Amino acid sequence: MAMHPLRQRVTGLLEEAGLQADGPGECDPQILDPRFYGRVLRQGSLGLGESYMDGWWRVGSLDGMLHRLLRHGTDGRVHGLRSRLDDLRAWLLNLQAGRRALAVGERHYDLGNDLFAAMLGRRMVYSCGYWLQAADLDAAQEAKLDLVCRKLGLRPGMRVLDIGCGWGEALQYAAQRYGVEGVGVTISREQAQHAHRLCAGLPVEIRLQDYHALAADGAGERFDRIFSIGMFEHVGARNYRAYFEVARRCLRPDPATGGGLFLLHCIGSNVSVRHTDPWIARYIFPNSMLPSAAQIAAAAEGLFVLEDWHGFGTDYDRTLQAWRANIEAAWDTLPPRYDERFRRMWRFYLAASMAAFRARRIQLWQLVLSPQGVPGGYLAPR
Repeated sequence: MAMHPLRQRVTGLLEEAGLQADGPGECDPQILDPRFYGRVLRQGSLGLGESYMDGWWRVGSLDGMLHRLLRHGTDGRVHGLRSRLDDLRAWLLNLQAGRRALAVGERHYDLGNDLFAAMLGRRMVYSCGYWLQAADLDAAQEAKLDLVCRKLGLRPGMRVLDIGCGWGEALQYAAQRYGVEGVGVTISREQAQHAHRLCAGLPVEIRLQDYHALAADGAGERFDRIFSIGMFEHVGARNYRAYFEVARRCLRPDPATGGGLFLLHCIGSNVSVRHTDPWIARYIFPNSMLPSAAQIAAAAEGLFVLEDWHGFGTDYDRTLQAWRANIEAAWDTLPPRYDERFRRMWRFYLAASMAAFRARRIQLWQLVLSPQGVPGGYLAPR
């Protein structure tokens, strides 16, 4: 009997990536519902992720399978209608401004502190750890926080701004270890409440505030140092320039460092895009967008001197594996609102992220910038 054309097409794409539908390997998907084939061809990555959430297929190594698909460029050969519509929306609308800018806080970061506490380890740091000399997740996250502080040359008495402060861990660390005072802004109520408790008794102020409101009049607060860890991915290409302008306005003049220092820690894309993957946009990070090196450089041009650009994206694969181990061990202790479909969604999210970093499709960057250039040059810690 001849194979159905839809099944034949998807089977051929899998085979090109070294995969076999219903095959014996740990990366071979086992197809449990024949509607899978048509859904993937019609909807691309959205259909692949949703069909996994719906239990239409399973696989021994989800990240292994997705890694093979990305390494062989299979995703570039199947584009669903949603991807084309997202591209059009991004052309017509500023998806990261006004009320839309708050969507990611409400739909992702406010899911529940119990979920993130179970996944992220002793420190609730939702960004890449630094594994150069670390043996476990907690050590890697502390090494990352210390690396940020050392790159900025933090000293007692400095005033520091954290744009997108998350649960407050970075500001707490900087205040306790380096004697600084600070202000952190976040658009997530859950994060702000936790950060308030975490930083109680420290010279740290946590604000439920969008970054656009910082120094909006051009004559507002000034800081000696600024860092932003894992937040720039939600800014959007239309707003990159305004974001750097805010950072520039918030830096206090400092002749010794060329006018203060700003550290940007973010995930980056190898290519310039206007929108994110349709499945990620619908289920994980609404209105998010990964910047390219070209977009960052263009947005910062004329505002900052680029002192250092440090990439360690392969560390994110290891960080994600640690998060996955933590959350898999904790599922049965979490509230029933994290049902089986949510678990499958979360597993797909973590595995797809691992695959993207492992395939070197996306990167992790730390940039150090100064408004006027550090006199005599900047020596970058590692």
